[in-house]
Amino acid sequence: MSEVYRLAQLEDAERLLHVVYEAYVTIRELDLHWPAAHADLALIQDNIISNECYVLDVDGEIAATVTLSKGDEVKSITPFPFIKWFAVDPAYQGVGIGNKLLSWLEQTIIKEKVGAAAVTLATAEKHPWLLAMYERRGYERLHVFDFENGDGPMHLLRKIVNPIQYEAQSVEM
Repeated sequence: MSEVYRLAQLEDAERLLHVVYEAYVTIRELDLHWPAAHADLALIQDNIISNECYVLDVDGEIAATVTLSKGDEVKSITPFPFIKWFAVDPAYQGVGIGNKLLSWLEQTIIKEKVGAAAVTLATAEKHPWLLAMYERRGYERLHVFDFENGDGPMHLLRKIVNPIQYEAQSVEM
């Protein structure tokens, strides 16, 4: 099995639309208002252009994706990078593909390339397993907010990827 981590290209948009749509079935069933869950081809293309959208190719096919946001969604709360649109094609779920992609992103992109001590992401409290999954991966609850759009409490989570750097920055603050 060959695995390639890379930035998504516009020609990947149709496959990414399929991956995200299929992976976000539960999000739609829960009636969560997440843009990725209701994305069309134009939104997928915009995500590729406007952010750093990474994919994990398995044997030449996109199996999973995650996006490092270039926006300022959480800048008022934390200076750490924010990731979103994490999705694993259901055909590849349960075999560690998502774990591999997140680990690669945390170490290779967030810690080494960006040079950040930690990374953040957000998820809904009412999702039956996402909050617990991220906490098992070492993410800690940082902030709770509610957009009052029916999604209920949303949790901003943080994972420290470089403890020495994080401690040094904490002392400076």
